[in-house]
Order: sequence, then structure tokens, then C-alpha cells
Amino acid sequence: MRVHRPKVGLLAGWGRFPVALAEALRRRGYHVCGLAIKDHADPALAECCDEFAWVGLSKLGRAIRYFRRHGVREATMAGKIHKVQLYQPWAWFRYLPDWRTLRTFWPHFVAGRRDRKDDTLLAAIAGAFAEAGITFAPATDYAPELLVKPGRLTRRGPSPAQQKDIEMGWQLAKELGRLDIGQSVAVKDRTPLAVEAIEGTDECIRRAGALCRAGGFTVVKVAKPQQDMRFDVPTIGIGTLEAMAQSGGKLLAVEAGRTILVDESQVVEFAERHGIVIVAVEA
Repeated sequence: MRVHRPKVGLLAGWGRFPVALAEALRRRGYHVCGLAIKDHADPALAECCDEFAWVGLSKLGRAIRYFRRHGVREATMAGKIHKVQLYQPWAWFRYLPDWRTLRTFWPHFVAGRRDRKDDTLLAAIAGAFAEAGITFAPATDYAPELLVKPGRLTRRGPSPAQQKDIEMGWQLAKELGRLDIGQSVAVKDRTPLAVEAIEGTDECIRRAGALCRAGGFTVVKVAKPQQDMRFDVPTIGIGTLEAMAQSGGKLLAVEAGRTILVDESQVVEFAERHGIVIVAVEA
């Protein structure tokens, strides 16, 4: 007898997270229809999906048709979109939008009636899919085990000085999130070194390392106070730790229960090997 498996669409951006999520969905018995954004998603995602296709960054109409053709009514997003690419020369010619994309983002990029903050643009994408009968749900609804639990993940915890940096960094990062600017800050001796904006967490960390050649700084990454768990949920993985090791960061503090941790065992092993402390803090 053929077993019915519930179907879910996966719209995948950059990073390891979409692959980890697809693997988790398959373990939970879902039929995964993967749609990977070109120049962003990991090609390894193809091996983790029952159906798989690539789509251009500005081909919203094509993405909707793909999911509808495969009978997808529920979907989720995973992975970062490099919005900085939209500010490169000739971006509109490289990412020539289809009609659905143009209609969806006309108020943001042409008419100027709406802003281009991450939450605003991602909500517009979710709205376009909803008009076509496809509902986006948080990835953590399907794989809650990916959310980091409270407490320290490494053997060592923060020193008293690092604890003060965490407290200051938490306040700064929450305010950044409230303004929908970024989610991460780097702090040392209660001095802000770098704050995340369009460039992403890893580049923020590298900038902190360039400014603080002595190293030893703390990185704090939190969810926005108004966090929509459907998209842009704080995510850390081995890439975050590699950026810290290269730049001299010595402590990573994240928000427990609202941060996705990809490949936890590898992340913790890497942190221990490079003398980096990881702690998950409750609000």
C-alpha cells in the first residue's frame, strides 16, 4: 500500500540551513519540493528533496507556478538572501524581474511608496504566494529541534567581563532588530565595535576583527522583538564560528529558543578547538 506523505515546499537561500531543514523534513516523513535560488543555495540541496528546481532571484511568478504545479499548498523559507546584490551596478539587468515580481515590488523599488527593510520585502513575498493559495509557515514549526536550547554549549562559560559585554550587546542588538536593521553586534569592554546591517553577520564579525586587532571580542546575535518566525530567524552554523576564529572573536551569545543552530555537534567541536565560548541566553 502506498503511504501518503504530506507535501511541503522549501524556498531555499544561501547557507547550510536549507540543507539541514530538508534533511529534517525528510526524517519527519514529508515529501519535500525544493526550489533553490540561483547564486545562493547549496547544490547539495538537490539530494535532499523529492522534487528540485532552480529559480532566479527575481522570478517570483516562476516560483509560484513551480509550487502550484507540484501541488504545494504549504511552504517554508530557509537561508539568507544576499540583498546587497541588488545594489550592485546593473542589478536590474542581471536580475530582470518577471511580471509577478515587478507587480509585487513596484511600491518598494520603483514608486518608492514603501521601504525596503527585510521584514517588509519578505512579507511582500509571502503575500504574493498567499494570493496564489500557498501559505508560508515557520521552518521551526516543522523542525523545532533546530532551535537552540538555553545554557552554555561549550564547557567554559562567560567571564564576568564577557557577561557585561553580553548584557550591553543584547540591548544594542535588540534595538537594531526593533528598527529592522540587523540582528548582531560585536562588543569588547562594553564598547561597540561593529553592528550588522545589509552585509550579514559574518561580515560584521570580520569588520570587528579588522577594527580590534587584539581580538577577544564578544558577538551577540538575537531575534528581533517583533520577529516573524516565518523568515529571517537568527541562524548560526560553522561559518559563523569560522569567521570568529579568523577575526579573533572569543564569545558568541545567542537568544535561546529563537535562534536556529545548524550542525550543533560540529559547531561545538569547532568552538572548543578554537577556544570560543558559546552561550544561549534567555530573554
